[in-house]
Amino acid sequence: MLTIEKPGTYRISLLHLGFRPFFMLAGVFAVLAMIAWSLMYFRVISPNAAVMPAPTWHAHEMIYGYTLAVITGFLLTAARNWTGLQTLNRLPLLLLACLWLTARIVIFLPVDNALTVMAATDLLYNFFFVVAVAHPLLKARKWKQMSVWSKLLFLLIGNLLFYAGIFGYLEDGVTMGLYTGLYIIISLILLMGRRVIPFFIEKRVADEVRIVNRKWVDISSLVLMLVFLVVEVYWPLPTLAALTAMALFVLHLIRLSGWYAPGIWREPMLWVLYVGYGWLVIGFLLRGLAPVFHLTPTLAVHAFAAGGIGMITLGMMARVSLGHSGRDVYHYPSMLKVAFVAVALAATVRVFMPIVLPAAYPNIIATAQVFWVSGFAIFCFVYLPIWTLPRVDGRYG
Repeated sequence: MLTIEKPGTYRISLLHLGFRPFFMLAGVFAVLAMIAWSLMYFRVISPNAAVMPAPTWHAHEMIYGYTLAVITGFLLTAARNWTGLQTLNRLPLLLLACLWLTARIVIFLPVDNALTVMAATDLLYNFFFVVAVAHPLLKARKWKQMSVWSKLLFLLIGNLLFYAGIFGYLEDGVTMGLYTGLYIIISLILLMGRRVIPFFIEKRVADEVRIVNRKWVDISSLVLMLVFLVVEVYWPLPTLAALTAMALFVLHLIRLSGWYAPGIWREPMLWVLYVGYGWLVIGFLLRGLAPVFHLTPTLAVHAFAAGGIGMITLGMMARVSLGHSGRDVYHYPSMLKVAFVAVALAATVRVFMPIVLPAAYPNIIATAQVFWVSGFAIFCFVYLPIWTLPRVDGRYG
């Protein structure tokens, strides 16, 4: 039995459970941060390069800003289900959200030592999030879930590396921090995706599918992901990294094929996750082929980020928000499908169109940005009441 708050004991619904404030912050930030990046990219506004170069800010904020906010909301919510213990809520949850928000906006404010304030609040947020997830897991002795928690610790280390680089304490710290964050997030998504995506598909279209999972794929993909992280980020061996990426492409393509059912295309809540996982597979393929066909590394990065991370985080936020507000996850706002398609188009345009029409690169970037902003703006519009109003069944959460 869940040892959680009783209905009506705290009236501010937004602070009942982690998914509420952090999914709202992530969704709004996905819109505003992309608009800001577009204005920077097209030189409408000029960020203070002494604080942080615009491309560096964009990369850091999409990884440690947007995506980590989604992870925070998801794991604070999931940890309550795993342990039966109330996770961060009320004032502590508000304070954690304020730390995240301060780190996002302070460098745009006329504040002395803005970068120092950003680093301090961002790392404090990372640290307290790690503690907030560890506490219920350790108290309930959920040792199996510590593999998930360990990735949060690596994200904290990655952000430390990034700021060590920004402040000049560690050569290549910025690059190491950004790619550590990207690949640890991918490994977390692959881990959680292996647990939930086939389960969701089998539960919804059971009469059309026989889910196939292979233990050798599970084990070998974990080992190779660790090898890839090392030879790609910490001990660069480009040829081995490319070969490892190709092996990961094959392994995850085999895994994804074992989950396929025609019925997923009738359910946006299924295909958004399936297609998102497919984008991660494409990312490994592009990374593996990059040295052979002289592809720019940004293609693989955006397949991973805009396609894989973007679609899976959007799909999981949509699903978790409905389920944990007492709603049926398959009775969703009709405009949600438009949001999913818009983000899928953003990734498709950003990754493939530069290969087909390299001369139109600025227009391609602008088009992808418009699709991304449109998708997340729609998502925020239809989900704002879900995040801010009480559960429809009267329970606390």
